[in-house]
Amino acid sequence: MSYLFRSYQKLLTRHPLGMQSFQAGVLMGLGDQIAQNFIEKRPVKDLDFMRTAKFFTIGFVIAGPATRTWYGILDRHFGSKGATAVLKKVTCDQFLFAPTFIVVLLSAIGLSQGNDMKSIKLKLEDEYLEILKNNYKLWPMVQLVNFYLVPLHHQVLVVQSVAVLWNTYVSYRTNRGMLTENTQ
Repeated sequence: MSYLFRSYQKLLTRHPLGMQSFQAGVLMGLGDQIAQNFIEKRPVKDLDFMRTAKFFTIGFVIAGPATRTWYGILDRHFGSKGATAVLKKVTCDQFLFAPTFIVVLLSAIGLSQGNDMKSIKLKLEDEYLEILKNNYKLWPMVQLVNFYLVPLHHQVLVVQSVAVLWNTYVSYRTNRGMLTENTQ
Protein backbone atom coordinates (compact mmCIF):
# COMPACT_ATOMS: atom_id res chain seq x y z
CA MET A 1 0.00 0.00 0.00
CA SER A 2 2.82 2.40 0.79
CA TYR A 3 4.26 1.70 -2.69
CA LEU A 4 0.97 2.83 -4.26
CA PHE A 5 0.92 5.99 -2.17
CA ARG A 6 4.55 6.81 -3.05
CA SER A 7 3.80 6.20 -6.74
CA TYR A 8 0.75 8.45 -6.50
CA GLN A 9 2.81 11.16 -4.76
CA LYS A 10 5.49 10.95 -7.45
CA LEU A 11 2.93 11.24 -10.26
CA LEU A 12 1.20 14.09 -8.46
CA THR A 13 4.50 15.94 -8.12
CA ARG A 14 5.55 15.37 -11.73
CA HIS A 15 2.15 15.82 -13.37
CA PRO A 16 -0.13 17.69 -10.94
CA LEU A 17 -2.73 18.84 -13.48
CA GLY A 18 -2.88 15.50 -15.28
CA MET A 19 -3.10 13.47 -12.08
CA GLN A 20 -5.73 15.70 -10.52
CA SER A 21 -7.73 15.70 -13.76
CA PHE A 22 -7.55 11.89 -13.97
CA GLN A 23 -8.64 11.41 -10.36
CA ALA A 24 -11.51 13.88 -10.88
CA GLY A 25 -12.63 11.89 -13.93
CA VAL A 26 -12.46 8.57 -12.10
CA LEU A 27 -14.37 9.90 -9.12
CA MET A 28 -17.05 11.57 -11.27
CA GLY A 29 -17.50 8.31 -13.17
CA LEU A 30 -17.74 6.47 -9.86
CA GLY A 31 -20.45 8.90 -8.70
CA ASP A 32 -22.45 8.16 -11.85
CA GLN A 33 -22.09 4.40 -11.32
CA ILE A 34 -23.26 4.73 -7.72
CA ALA A 35 -26.30 6.69 -8.96
CA GLN A 36 -27.12 4.01 -11.53
CA ASN A 37 -26.53 1.05 -9.21
CA PHE A 38 -27.87 2.21 -5.87
CA ILE A 39 -30.29 5.08 -6.50
CA GLU A 40 -31.74 4.11 -9.87
CA LYS A 41 -31.31 0.41 -8.97
CA ARG A 42 -30.49 -0.59 -12.53
CA PRO A 43 -29.70 -4.23 -13.18
CA VAL A 44 -26.15 -4.80 -14.50
CA LYS A 45 -27.44 -5.44 -18.03
CA ASP A 46 -29.08 -1.98 -18.06
CA LEU A 47 -26.10 0.05 -16.81
CA ASP A 48 -25.29 2.96 -19.10
CA PHE A 49 -21.52 2.83 -19.39
CA MET A 50 -21.55 5.55 -22.04
CA ARG A 51 -23.15 7.88 -19.49
CA THR A 52 -20.41 6.95 -17.02
CA ALA A 53 -17.76 7.62 -19.67
CA LYS A 54 -19.30 11.04 -20.25
CA PHE A 55 -19.13 11.81 -16.53
CA PHE A 56 -15.49 10.66 -16.49
CA THR A 57 -14.75 12.95 -19.43
CA ILE A 58 -16.43 15.94 -17.77
CA GLY A 59 -14.35 15.30 -14.63
CA PHE A 60 -11.14 14.86 -16.61
CA VAL A 61 -11.62 17.78 -18.99
CA ILE A 62 -13.54 20.28 -16.85
CA ALA A 63 -13.78 19.51 -13.11
CA GLY A 64 -10.19 18.46 -12.44
CA PRO A 65 -8.47 21.27 -14.34
CA ALA A 66 -10.97 23.90 -13.11
CA THR A 67 -10.68 23.01 -9.41
CA ARG A 68 -6.90 22.64 -9.53
CA THR A 69 -6.51 26.00 -11.26
CA TRP A 70 -9.02 27.67 -8.93
CA TYR A 71 -7.32 26.40 -5.77
CA GLY A 72 -3.98 27.66 -7.09
CA ILE A 73 -5.49 31.10 -7.69
CA LEU A 74 -6.99 31.17 -4.20
CA ASP A 75 -3.69 30.10 -2.67
CA ARG A 76 -1.74 32.78 -4.56
CA HIS A 77 -4.17 35.54 -3.58
CA PHE A 78 -4.90 34.57 0.02
CA GLY A 79 -2.08 32.28 1.11
CA SER A 80 -2.49 28.93 2.78
CA LYS A 81 -2.15 29.71 6.47
CA GLY A 82 -4.50 31.17 9.02
CA ALA A 83 -8.21 31.42 9.66
CA THR A 84 -8.60 34.67 7.72
CA ALA A 85 -7.09 33.15 4.57
CA VAL A 86 -9.33 30.09 4.91
CA LEU A 87 -12.48 32.19 5.37
CA LYS A 88 -11.60 34.33 2.33
CA LYS A 89 -11.01 31.18 0.26
CA VAL A 90 -14.29 29.59 1.31
CA THR A 91 -16.19 32.82 0.67
CA CYS A 92 -14.73 33.19 -2.83
CA ASP A 93 -15.17 29.50 -3.53
CA GLN A 94 -18.83 29.45 -2.54
CA PHE A 95 -19.94 32.80 -3.94
CA LEU A 96 -17.83 32.98 -7.12
CA PHE A 97 -16.71 29.51 -8.16
CA ALA A 98 -19.59 27.28 -7.04
CA PRO A 99 -22.46 29.17 -8.74
CA THR A 100 -20.48 29.44 -11.98
CA PHE A 101 -19.17 25.89 -11.88
CA ILE A 102 -22.66 24.45 -11.36
CA VAL A 103 -23.82 26.23 -14.55
CA VAL A 104 -20.79 24.88 -16.44
CA LEU A 105 -21.27 21.37 -15.03
CA LEU A 106 -25.00 21.20 -15.80
CA SER A 107 -24.40 22.62 -19.28
CA ALA A 108 -21.64 20.09 -19.98
CA ILE A 109 -23.85 17.24 -18.81
CA GLY A 110 -26.70 18.54 -20.97
CA LEU A 111 -24.44 18.77 -24.02
CA SER A 112 -23.11 15.26 -23.38
CA GLN A 113 -26.72 14.05 -23.34
CA GLY A 114 -27.24 15.58 -26.79
CA ASN A 115 -29.50 18.38 -25.59
CA ASP A 116 -29.76 21.64 -27.52
CA MET A 117 -29.18 25.03 -25.89
CA LYS A 118 -32.92 25.61 -25.36
CA SER A 119 -33.24 22.31 -23.45
CA ILE A 120 -30.13 23.08 -21.41
CA LYS A 121 -31.52 26.50 -20.52
CA LEU A 122 -34.81 24.91 -19.38
CA LYS A 123 -32.89 22.31 -17.34
CA LEU A 124 -30.89 25.10 -15.70
CA GLU A 125 -34.08 26.97 -14.87
CA ASP A 126 -35.57 23.79 -13.34
CA GLU A 127 -32.51 22.40 -11.51
CA TYR A 128 -29.98 25.16 -10.83
CA LEU A 129 -31.40 26.80 -7.69
CA GLU A 130 -32.16 23.49 -6.00
CA ILE A 131 -28.67 22.16 -6.73
CA LEU A 132 -27.08 25.44 -5.59
CA LYS A 133 -29.06 25.36 -2.32
CA ASN A 134 -27.93 21.79 -1.72
CA ASN A 135 -24.37 22.85 -2.57
CA TYR A 136 -24.52 25.29 0.34
CA LYS A 137 -25.62 22.52 2.71
CA LEU A 138 -22.45 20.51 2.03
CA TRP A 139 -19.56 22.40 0.49
CA PRO A 140 -18.85 25.33 2.84
CA MET A 141 -18.02 22.94 5.70
CA VAL A 142 -16.02 20.64 3.42
CA GLN A 143 -14.03 23.59 2.11
CA LEU A 144 -13.37 24.98 5.58
CA VAL A 145 -11.73 21.71 6.55
CA ASN A 146 -10.06 21.29 3.16
CA PHE A 147 -8.49 24.75 3.02
CA TYR A 148 -7.51 24.71 6.70
CA LEU A 149 -6.02 21.22 7.05
CA VAL A 150 -5.09 19.90 3.60
CA PRO A 151 -1.98 20.88 1.62
CA LEU A 152 -2.74 22.49 -1.75
CA HIS A 153 -1.56 19.50 -3.80
CA HIS A 154 -4.11 17.22 -2.07
CA GLN A 155 -7.09 19.60 -2.00
CA VAL A 156 -8.52 18.45 -5.34
CA LEU A 157 -8.36 14.82 -4.17
CA VAL A 158 -10.20 15.64 -0.94
CA VAL A 159 -12.88 17.59 -2.80
CA GLN A 160 -13.28 14.95 -5.49
CA SER A 161 -13.51 12.21 -2.85
CA VAL A 162 -16.37 14.01 -1.12
CA ALA A 163 -17.71 14.81 -4.58
CA VAL A 164 -18.32 11.11 -5.23
CA LEU A 165 -21.49 11.57 -3.17
CA TRP A 166 -22.14 14.99 -4.71
CA ASN A 167 -21.66 13.60 -8.23
CA THR A 168 -24.04 10.76 -7.41
CA TYR A 169 -26.64 13.39 -6.52
CA VAL A 170 -25.89 15.52 -9.62
CA SER A 171 -25.97 12.45 -11.89
CA TYR A 172 -29.33 11.43 -10.50
CA ARG A 173 -30.76 14.98 -10.73
CA THR A 174 -29.57 15.51 -14.30
CA ASN A 175 -30.77 12.13 -15.53
CA ARG A 176 -34.07 11.66 -13.72
CA GLY A 177 -36.13 13.12 -16.56
CA MET A 178 -34.46 10.68 -18.93
CA LEU A 179 -35.20 7.82 -16.53
CA THR A 180 -38.95 8.46 -16.59
CA GLU A 181 -38.89 8.80 -20.41
CA ASN A 182 -37.11 5.45 -20.74
CA THR A 183 -39.61 3.62 -18.51
CA GLN A 184 -42.67 4.77 -20.44
